Amino acid sequence: MRFLNGVFVAMIAALAVGALAALGQNLTPAAQSRPLVKTDAVTYLFPEQVSVPAGKPGQVALHFRIAQGLHINSHTPSFPELIPTTFSIPEGSDVRLAGVTYPAGSLMTLTYDPNEKLSVYTGEFIIQARIVATAGNHLVEGKLRYQACDNNACMPPKTITVAIDVIGK
Repeated sequence: MRFLNGVFVAMIAALAVGALAALGQNLTPAAQSRPLVKTDAVTYLFPEQVSVPAGKPGQVALHFRIAQGLHINSHTPSFPELIPTTFSIPEGSDVRLAGVTYPAGSLMTLTYDPNEKLSVYTGEFIIQARIVATAGNHLVEGKLRYQACDNNACMPPKTITVAIDVIGK
């Protein structure tokens, strides 16, 4: 019995040492500097709530931020094969999109091809949307579709939700 207790204690000690070693590996400086949660390339900033006259077009400025070191194609990309940035509101809701005005893109040259100029957004940008809402309070889940790239490669296209509480007065 005493032998079994010794084996049991040795097994527990080995497991504890292994767990501590694994914990120590997770606390290395390289692991600490890596972000635990990856952020989206584009973040919707505001507004969370807007009031518009019921049944009439109202202007809404939608503010977005692109993560540092990335760019996204503008609404009018330089080449037809590039994916444009677009904003939409799904049909069938009590709020409809009457029109959208996108900012002009900035021209960017990539180091691997200095002869090509790309029309892109970087940093923060604003999309002006004209919306029409029926009377009442409506939670709208607009969609921003974009393709983010760094100076070497592009990520797959992505669509994020642009949630806005629209009050038609």
